[in-house]
Amino acid sequence: MSHPTVAVAVIRDNPPSILVAEDFAVLHRALAVRLVARADRGLFSPELVQELQDALLEEKWSDAVAMWIKHTGIPIDVYTEDVYTSEQFPAALLSAQMQFSPLFSEG
Repeated sequence: MSHPTVAVAVIRDNPPSILVAEDFAVLHRALAVRLVARADRGLFSPELVQELQDALLEEKWSDAVAMWIKHTGIPIDVYTEDVYTSEQFPAALLSAQMQFSPLFSEG
């Protein structure tokens, strides 16, 4: 059975933040808008500001985010994760199912 997935970015700033999107394409756009486009231009040289603007206007989302990471020093971890549903973890059956998990096995 195939599980739906989401794309997740952990922005390891202080404090850390998380972005969740339906796929990597949307996640890259969200990172570009939420981080790069909203960044204080005073953090970057005029040349880098132009490069970032160009990347955004050309919809080179990953390039813009990579430049932002390189010049801010703030790492971003990107993952895909399964989305779990109540069908996969039915409340009525969990107690019985857990009794057969490794934690409950003896020896």
